[in-house]
Amino acid sequence: MQETNKPQFKIGISIGDVNGVGLEVILKTLSDERVMKYCTPIIYGSSKVVSYHRNIVQIDLPQYFNIRNAKDTHIGAINILNCWQENVNITIGQATDVGGKYAIRSLEKATADLQAGMIDGLVTAPINKEAMQLSGFQFPGHTEYLTDALDVEDSLMFMISDSLKVGLVTNHVPVKDVAKKIHKELILSKIEMMAETLKVDFGIAKPKIGVLALNPHASDGGLIGDEEQKHIIPAVELAKQKGILAIGPYSADGFFGSGQYAKFDAILAMYHDQGLIPFKALSFGSGVNYTAGLPKIRTSPDHGTGFDIAGSNLADPASFRKALFLAIDINKNRSNYIEMHANPVRKKGELNQEDEDISSLPQE
Repeated sequence: MQETNKPQFKIGISIGDVNGVGLEVILKTLSDERVMKYCTPIIYGSSKVVSYHRNIVQIDLPQYFNIRNAKDTHIGAINILNCWQENVNITIGQATDVGGKYAIRSLEKATADLQAGMIDGLVTAPINKEAMQLSGFQFPGHTEYLTDALDVEDSLMFMISDSLKVGLVTNHVPVKDVAKKIHKELILSKIEMMAETLKVDFGIAKPKIGVLALNPHASDGGLIGDEEQKHIIPAVELAKQKGILAIGPYSADGFFGSGQYAKFDAILAMYHDQGLIPFKALSFGSGVNYTAGLPKIRTSPDHGTGFDIAGSNLADPASFRKALFLAIDINKNRSNYIEMHANPVRKKGELNQEDEDISSLPQE
C-alpha cells in the first residue's frame, strides 16, 4: 500500500476502567479491519490487559503492534502503547483503586501525547468516578481534567447524535448549587463556544441555538425564580448583538415534548440532567460526548463503565464506534475550515427570513 493511501489521522484511545466495558467496546470496534482505512488507532494501556479482555469477548484482532512510544506507531494498523509492564489485578464489575490507578495512567499518557501533537485526537473509554477518587484523581470527570491539562479557561460538554446536539452550561455540579453557578457571562461564553464549534467542527455556517430556561415555565415572568430575567435573557440578547442566532429561554419540558428541539442545530441546557435526560432518552447508544472548546479533539461514548454487564460480552460498541469516527470527522472539518477561511472570525449581519422564522417560535 502506498503512503498516500494510508489513513491520515492517528487517534489515541485511553482504556478507561479496566474493570468495566471499555476495552470490550474498543476491541469490538477495532475488530472490523475497515476502521484502519480511516485512522490509525493507538490504545494506551497494556498488552496484558488487552489480552485479558480479548479472551473474554473472544475476538480476533486485525494486525496489531506493541509499542512503547507514539513515535513508533505503525500506520494503518492497531497499536497498543504499553504505559506499564506490571500485572494488573482486574476485578470485573467492581470499583477499585486499582481500576482508577490504571485509568489515570492511561489517560495521562494519552493526554500528554495529544498535547504534544503525537496523536490527532483522543477517544476516552469510560471511567468510574468512585474508582478515580479512590486513586487520588482531583477532577469530577474527563471534561474537567482535559480542560485543565490543555490549559484552557473553559470548555463545553457537548452531547452529539445524528439528530440532536446538547451542550451544558454547568457540568458535574450538585443540583443545589446550579443556580449559584449560573450567570450572564458564563452563559454567553457557552453560547459563543457552541456557535464557533458548530461552524468549525461541524461545518454549519450559521447555526441556530436554542437556549433552555433554568426554572419551570421559564420562571413565568419572574414568578418562579429570577435567573431568566437576570442572567439568561441578557446573555441571549448579547449573543444576538454579536451576530449569533441564539433564541430563548425555552421551558425544557415543552421544548422537548413538542419536538421544538428539531428546529435547532443545537440546544444549550443549564445543568447536567436537564440536557442529558432528553438526550439519552432520544439518542442512547448512538450518542457521543464531545469536549468542545479545546485546541485538541476529544470524544467519548455516551455511556459509563457498565459494571453490571462487564465481562458478559453484552456491551454494544455503537457509541464508541461513533465517538471514534466523530474524532476523525472533526479533524477533517477543522482542516477544511482552515483552508476555506483565512480569517475565521464570524461576520455580523442581519437575520434572513429563515432566521426570523426561528426567532418567532413561541417561548414559554
